Amino acid sequence: MTDSAPASQTCAVVGGGPAGLIAALALAHFGVPAVLLARRPTQVDNRTTALLASSVAALEALGVWAACRAHAAPLRVLRIADDTGRLWRAPEVRFDAAEIGLEAFGWNIENRHLVAALWDRVSAAPELMHVDSAAQSITIGSSAVTVIPAEGSPLETRLVVGADGRRSVCRAAARIAMEERGYPQTALTYILTHSRPHHDISTEFHTGDGPFTIVPLPSCRSSLVCVVAPVQAEVLARLGGGALDAEIERRCHSILGKMQVEPGHGAFALTVAAASRLAADRIALVGEAGHVFAPIGAQGLNLGLRDAVTLGEVAGAAWRGGRDVGAADVTAEYARRRRPDIASRAVAIDLLNRSLLSDFLPIQGLRGLGLYALDRIGPLRRTVMREGIAPSREMPLLMRGTA
Repeated sequence: MTDSAPASQTCAVVGGGPAGLIAALALAHFGVPAVLLARRPTQVDNRTTALLASSVAALEALGVWAACRAHAAPLRVLRIADDTGRLWRAPEVRFDAAEIGLEAFGWNIENRHLVAALWDRVSAAPELMHVDSAAQSITIGSSAVTVIPAEGSPLETRLVVGADGRRSVCRAAARIAMEERGYPQTALTYILTHSRPHHDISTEFHTGDGPFTIVPLPSCRSSLVCVVAPVQAEVLARLGGGALDAEIERRCHSILGKMQVEPGHGAFALTVAAASRLAADRIALVGEAGHVFAPIGAQGLNLGLRDAVTLGEVAGAAWRGGRDVGAADVTAEYARRRRPDIASRAVAIDLLNRSLLSDFLPIQGLRGLGLYALDRIGPLRRTVMREGIAPSREMPLLMRGTA
């Protein structure tokens, strides 16, 4: 690990969020020389991430999970409850990880602990170099890409991994279009303490405005993602102290007893976005540089992590074979492997969210029928649980624990 980089390097990862840090670690794991261009975080992220079991397997393989485990709570049971108050209400459905032979579907962790563990691992990796700067501009050539840091010397590289978020400099340099659309919803994020234990159960209330999801954290704490109409979000944002505590407890139907909202919360308009391509001209996109998901079903960051480890695997195979890791056939292979997973989950999340917003009775009936089938048909329920954790095809080796 160093704060300066040579004038050339095989791969450059731009972006210091979880997807970028894992991409850098995955490249190093597969033997690809890489440099990370990213500033260390200066602000605390008070959100949490529900890491699915496959993501945890990758973190274990990369030597990160040991530093995270004490700060994470297992998600052993997922519970869906209809709180729409509509004429056709779906039955409650419970998904138990033990039914498919797992200790837990995943683990929920505060982002500050996850990011700290990732940075510690990057700092300890001698095969990784670090430039403490954002990328200011990128110039693409036929055989290499030149990255100009905001601070420091230009870097020439064969492959650039764009992990620099929604306003990606990398995506703009590759002239990849991003299609974005919004929902009439706002997501509020909180961390709560409560008087009753959660017993490692995550509960998702389906309301007429969107999901209201409580996810366990260690001890008697949980994170909350509350999706509401923008007007309701403004009302909640004005509440403070005991009034906010009481309102959250009411919306939770007091299932965890008395609640207290911890200081600090997030609020953002719900949008979804997808890049027209995941790779072009020696630039490959991972995480929110390539796709943005609504915070439903714990898919967003987990998809970004699958992007990162898949790219490390594909680039590693090319490197060991003596091939150009930024060649068009290499980046096309990465895009081919990731597209079905991203597309299928985008459709599923969109359909679920729209079914909650719709007042059209046949759509409400279909949603209720689907949940009834999941509750009653064991093989279907188990298939959905397995597919929810990880795609059945093109699963990265790191997430199988075999690389």
